[in-house]
Amino acid sequence: MAFPVPKGESWYDHYVHIRFPRDSFSASSKLVQKSSSPPEADFLGRAPKVLSHPVAFSNPLQDRVLSVVQAPSEPRPLPEVSVFCERSELPSVNGPNDRIQEPSAGPEVTGKHAAGRGVHVPTPERTVVPVAPEGVAVHESLLPDPVLRLKGVIGFGGHTTKWALWTKDGAAVVYPCHAAIVVLHLDTRKQRCFLGHTDKVSALALDGSGLLLASAQARPPSMLRLWDFQTGECLSLFQSPAHALCSLSFSDGGALLCGVGRDCHGRTVVLAWGTAQVGRGGEAVLLAKAHTGVDIQAFEVASFDESRMASCGQGSVRLWRLRGGELRSCPVDLGEHRVLELTGLAFGQAQDGHMLYVCSRSGHILEIDPRRMAVRHARRLLPARPPDGPASQKQAFSSGPGISISSLSVSQARCAVGSEDGYLRLWPLDFSSVLLEAEHEGPVTSVCISPDGQRVLSATSSGLLGFLDVPSQEYSVLVRSHTAPVLALATEGSRSQLATVSQDHTVRVWDLVTLQQLYDLRSPEEAPCTVTFHPTRPALFCGFSSGAVRSFSLEAAEVLVEHRCHRGPVTGLATSPDGSLLFSSCSSGTLAQYQCVSAPCRVLRVAANVVCRDAHPTPNALAVSGDGRLLAFVGPSKYVVTVMNAACLEELLQIDVSALDPASSCLDSAVAICFDPGPLGHLLLSTSSHTVTVLDTASGRVVRELPGVHAVACPSLALSRDARFLLMAADRAIKVWDYVTKSCPSCQVYIGHSEPVHAVGFSPDQQQLLSVGDAIFLWDILGPPERSPPGSAGDSPAATPTYTTSLDARQLEDTVCGANGLPRQQVPEPSPASPLQPGVCVGSLKGDNGAFSLSDEEGVSEESHSPARLCQASCLPMLVKEASRAGDGVWGSPGGPWGLSMGPHPHSWSSAHSVSKAQVHPSARPDCYRHFLARYKTPLLAKSASVSNTGVERLLLKVIVGYNGNGRANVVWKPDTGFFAYTCGCLVVVEDLHSGAQRHWLGHPEEISTLALSHGAQVLASASGSCGTASRCHICIWDVPGGSCRYFLSYHRTAVQALAFSPDDELLVTLGDYGDRTLALWSTATYEVLSSTRLPEPVHGVAFNPWDASELVCVGQGAVSLWLLQRRGTDVSLQGHRVPIPEEVRAGELTSLCYGPVPLLYCGSNAGQICVWDTSAGRCFLAWEADDGVLLCSGARLVSGSNTRRLRLWAVGAVAELRCEGSRARSSSVFMERELTLDGAVVSAVFHDSMDMGVVGTTAGTLWYVSWAEGTSTRLISGHRSKVNEVVFSPSASHWATCSDDGSVRVWSLASMELLIQFQVLNQSCLCLAWSPPSCRRPEQQQVAAGYSDGTLRVFSVTRIAMELKMQPHRAALTALAYSADGQTILSGDKDGLVAVSRPCTGMTFHILSDHQGALISTIQSTSKEYGDFGSEGADLWLAASSDQRISIWAADWPRGCCELVDWLSSPSPTLTEAPSHPPPCLVAFCPWDRALLVCAGLSMHPELVFYNLHQKQVVERIPLPFFAVSLSLSPGAHLVAVGFAERVLRLVDCQSGATRDLAGHDDVVQLCRFAPSAQLLFSVAHGDILVWEVMGHRASERALSSGPPPD
Repeated sequence: MAFPVPKGESWYDHYVHIRFPRDSFSASSKLVQKSSSPPEADFLGRAPKVLSHPVAFSNPLQDRVLSVVQAPSEPRPLPEVSVFCERSELPSVNGPNDRIQEPSAGPEVTGKHAAGRGVHVPTPERTVVPVAPEGVAVHESLLPDPVLRLKGVIGFGGHTTKWALWTKDGAAVVYPCHAAIVVLHLDTRKQRCFLGHTDKVSALALDGSGLLLASAQARPPSMLRLWDFQTGECLSLFQSPAHALCSLSFSDGGALLCGVGRDCHGRTVVLAWGTAQVGRGGEAVLLAKAHTGVDIQAFEVASFDESRMASCGQGSVRLWRLRGGELRSCPVDLGEHRVLELTGLAFGQAQDGHMLYVCSRSGHILEIDPRRMAVRHARRLLPARPPDGPASQKQAFSSGPGISISSLSVSQARCAVGSEDGYLRLWPLDFSSVLLEAEHEGPVTSVCISPDGQRVLSATSSGLLGFLDVPSQEYSVLVRSHTAPVLALATEGSRSQLATVSQDHTVRVWDLVTLQQLYDLRSPEEAPCTVTFHPTRPALFCGFSSGAVRSFSLEAAEVLVEHRCHRGPVTGLATSPDGSLLFSSCSSGTLAQYQCVSAPCRVLRVAANVVCRDAHPTPNALAVSGDGRLLAFVGPSKYVVTVMNAACLEELLQIDVSALDPASSCLDSAVAICFDPGPLGHLLLSTSSHTVTVLDTASGRVVRELPGVHAVACPSLALSRDARFLLMAADRAIKVWDYVTKSCPSCQVYIGHSEPVHAVGFSPDQQQLLSVGDAIFLWDILGPPERSPPGSAGDSPAATPTYTTSLDARQLEDTVCGANGLPRQQVPEPSPASPLQPGVCVGSLKGDNGAFSLSDEEGVSEESHSPARLCQASCLPMLVKEASRAGDGVWGSPGGPWGLSMGPHPHSWSSAHSVSKAQVHPSARPDCYRHFLARYKTPLLAKSASVSNTGVERLLLKVIVGYNGNGRANVVWKPDTGFFAYTCGCLVVVEDLHSGAQRHWLGHPEEISTLALSHGAQVLASASGSCGTASRCHICIWDVPGGSCRYFLSYHRTAVQALAFSPDDELLVTLGDYGDRTLALWSTATYEVLSSTRLPEPVHGVAFNPWDASELVCVGQGAVSLWLLQRRGTDVSLQGHRVPIPEEVRAGELTSLCYGPVPLLYCGSNAGQICVWDTSAGRCFLAWEADDGVLLCSGARLVSGSNTRRLRLWAVGAVAELRCEGSRARSSSVFMERELTLDGAVVSAVFHDSMDMGVVGTTAGTLWYVSWAEGTSTRLISGHRSKVNEVVFSPSASHWATCSDDGSVRVWSLASMELLIQFQVLNQSCLCLAWSPPSCRRPEQQQVAAGYSDGTLRVFSVTRIAMELKMQPHRAALTALAYSADGQTILSGDKDGLVAVSRPCTGMTFHILSDHQGALISTIQSTSKEYGDFGSEGADLWLAASSDQRISIWAADWPRGCCELVDWLSSPSPTLTEAPSHPPPCLVAFCPWDRALLVCAGLSMHPELVFYNLHQKQVVERIPLPFFAVSLSLSPGAHLVAVGFAERVLRLVDCQSGATRDLAGHDDVVQLCRFAPSAQLLFSVAHGDILVWEVMGHRASERALSSGPPPD
């Protein structure tokens, strides 16, 4: 048979091929014969007839829409596949064994415009319409349609990393990610995706006006798309004459598009298209095509003349011109430079015209005059060298004497150059010196200067995309990506994290909210295969190709434990829902079970030959049921599925997959499995016959089957928690099935991946789904809220409903009067709108006047429980109380006229009592950074700890260095009285801004979340998080003049989001966070709870009306809630009214609020808008684009701060007039006066009433003094946000230095405790630090040596504020560092146990010691000794300790290169009754008051200090400790030892008297304690908080220590 097809078109565009399988041919024939009018179709152009009766299609043409389309009479563009695909809705009948025979759902064929917009559109009009008669099942619609929307893509590049472009306004960047094109907005970090390409994008170009975007895909034949950049619509789709395009360039006006590629013979071809008519109904027209024999690496159309172009390549620069429909070129005479390999070019301005800049791989920059066609200047860029050292300062990625330049970009005054040594360098146009440079992880492949010249975009071959901000000299990473296909994924709920493993040998952890990378675990020697999170702890499990299973701590970024139970690659990992058990399987057939109740996990059982052998790692190899009772896997062969008891690995059931379909001619095997989350415990099985079967785990019978769901076997499948959606990987697409519909479920198909999808899954909050393959795709689920799984209690008809659906947007718009016309414009052009009416409810209940209320009464009317009544809910979501108690406010009960009410407590509770509440399911973290997120901490505070505050103890807390950037609104300042306080960890720091003296208030056991100061400045309220699941948050009420805690309150469960005093200071309101969702009202006279309620949704802020103490306001998801206090005697009740945000504002969630002049209320949203409300009329009348975060208003000025690090001052004096109709005020009178950029997201701010000056806190741990009059920001308080790893001191005791996980080395003044210098290394952690001794060859030159996680050692000059040396003595991370006594030698140890000896003067490593190999080096210390001591020569005595409790002591003569072992100490690891989260380190130090002594901790079987005499070779003294030590320091003065514990306690031990004192004040592990050289100060560190203690006089303090603790 012959079916003609027009040239250039596809056969499938004109014909449908329907094939009947052999096993059902007879049944199908009978069905066809029953038709009264058999279908007849003429495939030669005439329209076929309509089928009047159904046909049973079994396994039809896979993944293609079954329709017959009439052949077009005119030529048309090539068809494309849309991002969304049509679901199958053809009729079907039941086949043998009552299995549902379903047609496949496949990609729909759509026009070019539909795919460009990325929306779900119907297929072209069909001529054949299947009709279902009675008795035949028809697919139910999967609503909404589409049910998914692409939210974001994690990845960059794919085919190439050369293309990353700025938009015209510089507010966003455009880059390819495999087959997708991403537009990333820098301020909001939100993405907009262009989908439609079916292969990887090979080139991009954006015209000068920013209206037209061109893209080409890689594989021949190369397809080009022209997009409307503003709307995302594909305007034109056409095929290029070139087989593969590698470069595109637009003219500045967008009328000409040029491309470079290769034809089918491999010759270079240059193409030019006219694009002037694109977007006006026309198509792109090929104007000219030219073949050339020269190599072209870069091609660009001149911005000053659209008919001129330039190209460069191997030994060639050519100037091109388009004239008369022909492309002609002329070479430039390069002279001696004709042998260069030219890699990039750019046009730039010159004084006498225009200039062409060309770069080369040898480091040359050629300046070419395009008019004279001659080289004007030729320069060569060389790598920088230190002024006094022969070694290169920068490590190159490729050999060669010059800088190998890969890309350049030119602005009016600067030239940016990217090179293969990993550096982005910014030069002036005369190339006299480097202005700025940024070091990357890999070779830089592309650079691009923004249109305003203030930012430089850079991309690397390792998939990193970021930009350098020139004014602030800061580099920001935009995108990181895997460089190879992603194999598996895992999600974590409490922190919204995603973990992925890839063929690039990395395990990466991502933040699902920001889509930014958090961790990168690399394994060069073995490939990671599978990954899973621990459900309750910040731990990650990963299986490797070597058979190893490792547990990683996400807190410490280290390996907790490694197990090697497997002999082959790990094929599966799974944890039980409660986190008590971990299971792993491997390709050798072994199944292992681990106990994970405590860290580290340990092996419980290992079963051999139970799992399928030679299986490949898959994300669905192991499955654990939702209740944790069952474990399922494929094995012992691929034809069998086994179900076991998860607790004891007892076999319960074996299912023969090959026997499920007796009619099949081939053996069926299992591919992937997953459990149904419902109580029935069904098991879903994907088979090699392209079906998904649902099995009963009790009997093994087939419950239902979805046949023919894919053209290939499904490698991964996932079921949503409410069992509504079944998600499958289908080659390069994903399919979403309506799993609830039993008879004939429908499905939708979504494309976007350019490679097969390896794994799919749902986000922890079930609001998104994830698919990974070539990249990571995050999709929003547009369906209704999550519901209970079928068959569960929540799904039964008798179950109490927990919510009702809100009114949709259209109903709300019809209900609210005057909501139209609200402006959404950029300042300075806000405009007024019609007022909003307060009433928002429809379908009111009887007797409630159309309002809903909230009550604390014990009984709830049957009417409010009725499902029929719940269907009449207003726009308020409703929670129905299950077990009401006093104080449990529930939304949805009948109430008063305000719409919401909160009744009084029938009795009051004392502040010491805790209040019992009904259980509420925890909410997902809102899309709002305003909520406090405490740092994860495992240790608990020891009960015996106390704080020294009487002035007679040995230690007095003198200074705290740091500010808690995790807190929210945790800074208070009263300019009238000068009171200034902030939080650091669990302490409230009260500081005198003039003298810098501090007072410290301790009353919280956990990290403080927020503060509030009463209006009279006499009372301060502080709140902290809970200590665990069983405890509640603590609220302390402090007396400001006396500094004592007057009351201790406990009510909220998870964290306190906000505190606020009433204007008369008689009331205090406390607001719980998104997990607590409670609002409590307290009396400040007795601090008893007056009234409380539970809110149906998270609320982000609360404030009292400053003019009326009986009114307060809350802001949250899409609405403002106004609350009115009503007093009836001693009872206080609250009545609330909820006013939604007008739909036109599109503000999302309101996150912040502040009152302005009467009656104005300003609210900020997470969409970056400020809305202004008239509280008297209950309407929003103004909105403009601004910030999301902190708001403060006083008079005619408004301050806003956000997570974009910007602080803005607005002039809002005219807002009050704008609310009045007929006002002559103009919206342009609202404008921004000033703007400042800080070092982190703004979390706290407090200003003077004049708004001229204030204090602002950021997430970077910094407090800034802001002066709007001068337009300056001055650093008040500096601190580390990440973990501090070391503290060292200068020999003169004038300075001290710290290093941390963020890669920074900071130098501080010891007198003022102010930050002086900061050295920053990007993308590395600084793990150890050492200050050069005074005996260095240049005493005036103070140096600090720092060791980093990549194995590099850097030496910084404190005097010159510069890096003097960079070397890499180790391949693994440096963990310990020390100078020799003379300062001429540096000893460094790494995590693999190697100790390197290096000379900083030459940059050479001359000795490697491997005695500790295999264990992390925890300590290296060096001291001087007398010549001949210990029977050895030399003046140096040094030691090294490793994590396996081994200590080596060495004597060295470094000038002669001699090193001799003096002693060796070792001990087995201590046996612990309760295993800690981390094993105790081995701590050791030379005793400063007796050089023959070593003081050790962690060396014995019990927690104690051991004193070892090097001369006697024995232990001479032991001092018991309450816990195992994690830090140790010896005083150089008195015989004092400071010991830090994981239990948050610092102990001071007097070695002469044996007296001890325990001190609190830390909210985490005391990982460091260091005495200053003067012995007068002791520094202790808990994570990033640094506490400085003053050591009192020895005699007085000795008496205080021996006298014991003071009486209570």
